[in-house]
Order: sequence, then structure tokens, then C-alpha cells
Amino acid sequence: MLSEALAAVAAAGGTAVVRSAGTDAWSELRRRVARWFGRGDEARERVELERLDRTAVALEAAAASGEVIRIRDRQEAVWQDRIETLLEGLPPDQRAGAAEELRALVAECGVPSQAAVPVPVPGNALRGPTAAPGRVSWQSP
Repeated sequence: MLSEALAAVAAAGGTAVVRSAGTDAWSELRRRVARWFGRGDEARERVELERLDRTAVALEAAAASGEVIRIRDRQEAVWQDRIETLLEGLPPDQRAGAAEELRALVAECGVPSQAAVPVPVPGNALRGPTAAPGRVSWQSP
């Protein structure tokens, strides 16, 4: 079982993969995430590139089918789980370093924020900062 800090890094990594697909950040993030997973193994890196490409295709298809939220959430969970599995499989003395590599990768690739991704939200659900004349509020997701 991973610490809360490592689980948070895994969640951020999963979100970064999904939120950057189809944006200007995708190419660089895709390459670096595959390298991070490959850990020096070129064959494994190629497999990860294929997985990342399948994720991008699934998200693009979701936009066309109107199932963006469901597919996005599913893909984020898949990538978070994959990252957690990799971190759990590393020797304990390597986990923090690998997590820091991922954290830096996400920060450096300029991953778009949630607000930058156009996703239809049913009803009156608000996520993130909202403003109305004379009022500013924050509702945590």
C-alpha cells in the first residue's frame, strides 16, 4: 500500500495523462510518461506509447459520442492505477525518486488545468472557482 503522498502523485499523473491528450502538451507528456514507465527498457517504453495512444483515441471517441465525463474518469483511474502499480513494484528506496520524477514531469509539461478542458457538466454542478456579481466562491470537487 502506498503512502498518501505517493497515491496523490499517482492521481496527479493519471489526471495529467488524460487532461493533456489532444492538447499542445500531449506530445511531450506522452513521450516522457512512456520513458518514465519504461525505466530504461525501450521495448516497455514502446508498449507504453501504444497504451497512451489508445487512451488518446478513447478520449477522442468519447467526445464524439457524448460520453466524455465517463470515459475521462475511467481513463484517469486506469492511469492512476498503472502508476500506483509501478511505484508499488519498485524497491522502497527508489519510490520517492520515481514519484519526484513524475511530479516534475507533470509540472514541466504544462498540463492543462481542468478548466481548460471543455467537458459538459449536467445540471448545475460547479467545480472550481465560480463568480457571480458581487460574489466569489469555491466548491471543492
